[in-house]
Formats: sequence, C-alpha cells, structure tokens
Amino acid sequence: MTPNAASPSSGSSGPSRRSFLASTAVATAAVAGGMPLLAACGGTESGSRDGTTSGKDAKKLLPAYVVSNVVTPDIAAKNGSAVGFTSKLDLATLKTSVPKKLGKGGKVTVMSPFWGSPPKSDNAYYKAMNDLIGVDVVWQNQDGNTYEQKLGAVLASSDVPDVVVVPGWNMTGKIPTAIISKFADLGPYLSGDAVKDYPNLAAVPTDAWQRSIFGGKLLGLPMPSSYVTSIVPFYRKDVFDKEGYQVPTSADEFYALAKEITDAKAKRWACLDMKWTAWNMFGVLSGDEKSLGWNVVDGKLINRIETQEYLEAIEWTRKLFADELVHPDAKLGKSQATDPAPKFVAGEFLIYNQDISQWYGQASAQATQNPDFQIWGMDIPGHDGGDPTLWAKNPAGIFAFVNKKASASVIHDVLAVANTTAAPYGTKEYMLTNYGVEGTHYTLKDGVPVKTDQGNIDVLNAYVMMASPAATLAHPDLPEVAKGQVEWQQRMGAFTKKSSFYGMQITEPARYTNLYNDFEQLEDDIIRGRKKVGDMQQAVSDWKSKGGDKLRDWYQKLLDDNGTAAS
Repeated sequence: MTPNAASPSSGSSGPSRRSFLASTAVATAAVAGGMPLLAACGGTESGSRDGTTSGKDAKKLLPAYVVSNVVTPDIAAKNGSAVGFTSKLDLATLKTSVPKKLGKGGKVTVMSPFWGSPPKSDNAYYKAMNDLIGVDVVWQNQDGNTYEQKLGAVLASSDVPDVVVVPGWNMTGKIPTAIISKFADLGPYLSGDAVKDYPNLAAVPTDAWQRSIFGGKLLGLPMPSSYVTSIVPFYRKDVFDKEGYQVPTSADEFYALAKEITDAKAKRWACLDMKWTAWNMFGVLSGDEKSLGWNVVDGKLINRIETQEYLEAIEWTRKLFADELVHPDAKLGKSQATDPAPKFVAGEFLIYNQDISQWYGQASAQATQNPDFQIWGMDIPGHDGGDPTLWAKNPAGIFAFVNKKASASVIHDVLAVANTTAAPYGTKEYMLTNYGVEGTHYTLKDGVPVKTDQGNIDVLNAYVMMASPAATLAHPDLPEVAKGQVEWQQRMGAFTKKSSFYGMQITEPARYTNLYNDFEQLEDDIIRGRKKVGDMQQAVSDWKSKGGDKLRDWYQKLLDDNGTAAS
C-alpha cells in the first residue's frame, strides 16, 4: 500500500496529472522548515491582487506547528523526506487521534476531482466516515480529466458548494483570482494556537500552510508533499545485477551504459524519454510551479529557460534519441502517456523516470507472479560526476477551500472533517479514511490491509482530498520498498536547494498567463529531432520580448521590497 502520491505538475518538469492516480491515499507532505522571507505585496480588501504573503505578515496567519506524538514512524523524516513505516499492522493496537466527534451533525457539500467511476452516494464507506466525524459530507464528484472546465464554470457562478477542492495544476487563468474572492478566511479558526483545537491539522508542516495563503489570507486546507523531487530514475535491478551493469554516476556514464544496453535486433533499448531526469542531473531549476522557475544567480534574477543547464539537459536527452538508445514508443511520443509497466517488465527497456509512487506500484504488481523482478531507484548523479544540484518542489499541491458564504458552524464541520482525514498512519482514523470498513472494504492478511472488490469501488479519491498528514510512505507488505523510497528521498534531499520563491503561493498577473504555453512542446520536438536547439534559443528571445523581461521585473520587485526565500 502507498499513502504517497504523485506530485502532479504543470509545464515540463514532471509527471502528468494522471500519475496522481498512482495511489488511493494521496497524502504526502514536507518536513517543516526553510521559512520564506517575503512579505505581503500590494493588494486590497477585495481580494483581487497579484503577489504573495510571507515573512512577518505570514507568521500572523500561519497555524502553530505541534508535532504529533500519536504514532512513532519506523523511519524518521530527514532532509525533507517522508516518514516511513515498515512494520506489520495490528488493528487491535491502532491509536486514536480523534478521541471525540468534532462535527456538529451539519451537512457539507464538497466538489472534488475524481478519477474513475464515483461510488453510490449512500455507500458504506461514506456512511462510516460521516458517522466517525459527525458531519454529513455530500460529495459532488467531478471528472478529474475535465475538472478545470467545471471548476471555472462553478467559480464564475453564484452556486458554489460549501467546499471546493482545487489542484495546483488547475490554478490557471482566472481561477486564482476567483479563489481569493470566493473562499473563506480560515485564519480566525486556525491561525496561531487556534489550530490546537484540531491536533492533526496542527501537525501539518508549516511549509504546507504557507502554500495555503492566498491574497493575504489563510484560505486553503493543504495536501502536503515532500519538497524533494518526486521524479525517480527507475531501473531493473535484477537485470543490472545479472548483466553486471553499473548504475551511472554522470551524464557521460549514463550515455555509455545506454549504448551498452541497447540492442535493437533483440528488441532491447536502454530507456524511455529521460528529460525529467536530465533536468535534475544538470541542475535545472524546478518547473512544477512557474515561480520556482525563477532564482537569483550571481545577483541577477533568471528563469530556468534562460540557463545554460536547461539547454544542456535538452541536448543530452536529444542525443539519446538521435543515437536510437530510447525505446521507439518514446520517439512516437508515447513514453509518458501510456503505462510503461508491460514493456519494462518484459525487458524492452531497463530505465525510465516517473513519480516515486511507481516504485511500490510496480514492485507490488510483480511480487507474486514474477518474484525475480526488482525495480529500484537510481540516485540522481550530477552531470559531471559530482554531487547533483536539485531544486525543491512546492510543499503542497492540492487544496480544499471553504465557501466565503459558509456559516461558522459549517466551517467548524469542515475542519472536523479535515482533522480526521489528516490523521497519521497507524491510527484508526487513517485506516478508515484510506481503507474503509474492515471486512467490507478491506481485510488484514499477515498485517497487511488488502482491499476487497467493494473497497476498490467505494474507497477512492474522496475524503483524502480534504486534508492530509505529513508525507508518509508505508508498505508493510514490501518493507524494503518503503525503506528504499524514504532513504532515496533522504539522500536526494541532502542535495536539494530552495530557490528564491520556494514555498510561496504567488499569483502572477493574468497578462502573463500564456507566456510559457509553447515551451513543453518545443522541448519535445527538439529532443525528438523535429526542431533544433537554436529554435529554443529563438523562443527564449521571443519570450523575453513578449513579456518575459517584464515578468522578471515583476518578480524582482517582490525581492526588492521583501527579500529572498532562498536558503
């Protein structure tokens, strides 16, 4: 099982939004730390504003952080990693993190993205959760693949549900402004010591709350995530061990290994599209949020697309394609759009990059039918053979917001729900939130919860969308995978830096919304030989003249007025 999830990203920096579905419990979180230093930037009481809030202004808004001592993890968090659990579960000894119902019996409507077929509204899982919390939660599940359109329409109307879940990748166009104007200030209920009424929310890392400040107010309930990159270069460790292949420690070694592995006549290629790993090997600034693509270098504010590292990463990936070391599916553009598992398992390629959640997903799927199969994660090398320079991603990516028109009683009921869904692994509340009712939705086999057919129908992406605990990786059935994942994050976290705008919830002026639209396609066209690196240099020049330089000035003003968040 895997409480960890993908960190869906916009732009070209990481996995597609579909990778979010890699687990049923989509809770990840960052370790608190690296408090940003920016202060509020402009704005009015109407909530229609650009900018960010941090530093002294943010401290007034942020909930107090109180470490949870309900459950002790088997592997403690370090360098921004998740906590890890490897032990078997005993339902008789599960802890209780919510000793009494906090809900007052009210009704709360929630609109949220949903991938798959939503269950019946009166299913046993929803009933059990609502009874535990003391709130009648009514789900208005919407197709996750078309959620942005639905979200825009609902936020433009006067008929907004009590709670609306908004993934970070849907915060485009007018949606950020609508968030600021349509949703309630949770500060009076959560800021400072007020959060202590909701102990599980108090244990949510501070960085995640920082990301929940919009328009100078604490508006969101966060789904936290580790700030360490979630993109892992996976490889077939069993084949590597058998063939004597060595894990590469530089970009050149990777290329040489790819040449050694590839044998087109035998239908074996080295890898899929390794662009995401290239970003990390060459130290390219994160692109999972536009603001993270900016950083002060040698006293000058630059964007990731202006850096030499960006062009070098594209060129390195292009060479893998040009020399036919990449599986043909990737040449056709299928490498990130389809499930890599069948051909990876068949040995048609031995390396690919995806979200860390696939580590457990692939290992679990092959555990019984293919016991020799072993997927493992490569440490990301620096391109020159030295230590890598990795850049932190944002510490929260999905948020739940409460309607500005909601009464105080409704807000209290929403927070009662969130306090339950943010319960840590190893508690009764976590088990019910993520697995449902024992016997109906799952059974415990040798200390491992296994979902029933009904569990796979009912217990999907619903309550976990309200709020989540700190980043957790727990696999009692495959403890070596949980240990491997957490230790990989810890090693990579040691090389992870926070850029100037780390952790900021920044609302860019709407006039710059479409500035980056064509870059991802151009990257892929160059990598596949359809365009040239010179085309990218021209595109960057055009970007500067069409608004990039003015956007730089806008970000520079944030820094000039308030300082930098870099650590």
